[in-house]
Amino acid sequence: MKVRVLYHDHCFDGAASAAFVTRFLQSHFYREAEFHYTGLAHRADQLFEDSLFDGDRNVIVDFKYSTNPSVTWWFDHHQSAFLSPEDAEHFKHDTSGRKFLDPSFRSCTKFIAAHVKERYGFDAPDLEDLITWADIVDGALYESAEAAVEMKAPAMKLTLVIEGSKGPKLVQKIICKMQNHCLEQIMADEEVKAAYEGLHAVHLRNIEVIQEAGACERGVIYFDLVKYGIEGYNKFIPYYLFPDSAYSVSVSTSSYRTKVSVGSNPWVREPLRHNLATICERYGGGGHPKVGAISFPIGAVEEARKAAAEIREELKS
Repeated sequence: MKVRVLYHDHCFDGAASAAFVTRFLQSHFYREAEFHYTGLAHRADQLFEDSLFDGDRNVIVDFKYSTNPSVTWWFDHHQSAFLSPEDAEHFKHDTSGRKFLDPSFRSCTKFIAAHVKERYGFDAPDLEDLITWADIVDGALYESAEAAVEMKAPAMKLTLVIEGSKGPKLVQKIICKMQNHCLEQIMADEEVKAAYEGLHAVHLRNIEVIQEAGACERGVIYFDLVKYGIEGYNKFIPYYLFPDSAYSVSVSTSSYRTKVSVGSNPWVREPLRHNLATICERYGGGGHPKVGAISFPIGAVEEARKAAAEIREELKS
């Protein structure tokens, strides 16, 4: 039997969710199955092509809902879990008993772990550190911006590798290792360690670029990375550089989209008044109350900049 696991690509929680759900399904349902992995990225024209679901069983974790009848399992924790009201209605009427959503969880990994323990009695004590760190990373529960940006813990170093590595090969190797190895052991792998060293140099450069490009006005940081060609960056850098901020808005481009990122400072001194997922949903994006994003087509830079400017003004108010 072939089980296809589709997960949020280049995301620590996405990788950890894929690893944990594999352990669960191997233990309780598909002992002799071969597991294969596919990373999913948010795009402006988000569609689930039928060819994605090539397994005898197909699983989606930490990503949007699909109505495809070949999807066997689904776990997600995002407020913006559905591409359309029709998808949400489809989920409400699902009778499989194997599709689950709970936006109250900060990480999908912790949601899966809690849910399958309660419903199926599955527990994996050796993965407790993985669950804890997925919650810290996805919930931005670091003790400080310095801890988030300086990345001294193995989990933080591994996050940089997962978020910054090109292609699927290394992330999927990490997913396989996460199932039976501690995070320190994974970081000791020569390929992973070499990737981290190269990406860390890029990370230091990104700090310099965001400091040069960024400005903070009335609690809102804004920076445009289009001319720098930076596809991704540690999302806590803005708050490390501008500690008195409440929100950040940025524009960037990649090989498959133009992106507006909207975030909030986890260490802000005043209560946050805006739901960022709700704001991003108005532009076709989504996320969580404290962090969201919008994907525009390749080349739609001015459209993205217009949306970013509108959001920036709204957050200033």
